[in-house]
Amino acid sequence: MALTSKAKEMRQSGEDVVILTVGEPDFDTPNYIKESAKIAIDKGNTKYTAVDGTTELKNAIIHKFQSENNLSYDADEIIVSAGCKQSIFNLLQVLINNGDEVIIPQPYWVSYADMVVYSGGIPILLETTYKDNFDIDIDKLQDLITKKTKLLMLNSPNNPSGKYFDSKLLGSISKVLLKHPSIFISSDDIYEHIFWYKEKFHNIINVCPELKDRTIVLNGVSKAYSMTGWRIGYAAGNKDIIKKMKTLQSQSTSCASSISQAAATSALINECNELPMMRDEYKKRHDFVVNQLNLIDGVLCKETDGTFYVFPSFHEYIKNSSSINNDSELALHLLNESKVAVVPGSAFGLEGHIRISIAIDMHSLEDAMKRITNSLK
Repeated sequence: MALTSKAKEMRQSGEDVVILTVGEPDFDTPNYIKESAKIAIDKGNTKYTAVDGTTELKNAIIHKFQSENNLSYDADEIIVSAGCKQSIFNLLQVLINNGDEVIIPQPYWVSYADMVVYSGGIPILLETTYKDNFDIDIDKLQDLITKKTKLLMLNSPNNPSGKYFDSKLLGSISKVLLKHPSIFISSDDIYEHIFWYKEKFHNIINVCPELKDRTIVLNGVSKAYSMTGWRIGYAAGNKDIIKKMKTLQSQSTSCASSISQAAATSALINECNELPMMRDEYKKRHDFVVNQLNLIDGVLCKETDGTFYVFPSFHEYIKNSSSINNDSELALHLLNESKVAVVPGSAFGLEGHIRISIAIDMHSLEDAMKRITNSLK
């Protein structure tokens, strides 16, 4: 956000900056969703709703889980929040006590560790490597588990790396967790539909139903339906945990926007013809950017499994550079010299990488790749 803010300031001062920092689709919200919001306004559905979401939206979420994920939930196992971020925050606040340990595989979405600290917990970072394509080492996972371990946070496909934890890997993780019945799991599935791996999307409950009662699934409409500004996320899981999240939310934001909830209901209950088109366009952009980055000496960019990010390694480039010592300096160099804004991998717990958002039109991506290539030669 800081880099995005600086890039926008540079734009406002007349500089031509390409911003590749923001995790936000460049597509417009589909028309059928916008029309449903207009109808809700005209009908006067502009009042407070139930704290945990309207009946219509919760039923739509229940239907989504059943039809898309083969998971069954009751209404008291669902909560709607003002974005998936709030759902994650609420979960950590009600689940984590002072001194509890939370295992977070690297790289991780920037807010995870800080949210854990804010809740009184201790982030325990599970190291992964680019060489192994960010697979979780089961032995390392087992070694990190202690009597204080309360939660394992999974995000698949992953922001920033685009890594998908396939059913085989989730099966191995499940075997470990079944031995530790006091550990909960959060499954952040927000990029579920921006996905091109060879198997159908699975989360850990699909692979190991026995973990359902201690897994909280987190999702929302922001990424798949290009609805970031509508701010609708949701969580599904153990009804006692969901009830506590509802109590907390009632004392903070109360309900999410009634109009946004109406729009999200429409998004989930109707077929979205734009969704495959958007996913195909992301994949097209992904292939282009991966190819262009691999043409730069000292840069290694592997193909991802999904999301709208690539997370190339610049370790070799930085090692051979006489003026750039780390990924933060690299990001600053690209902003000042190339007028391209990216995010250093150290922000996500993995130094030596940068995150590039491909949620921008192809023309701008082509321009950005030319600038980056010329700047790093």
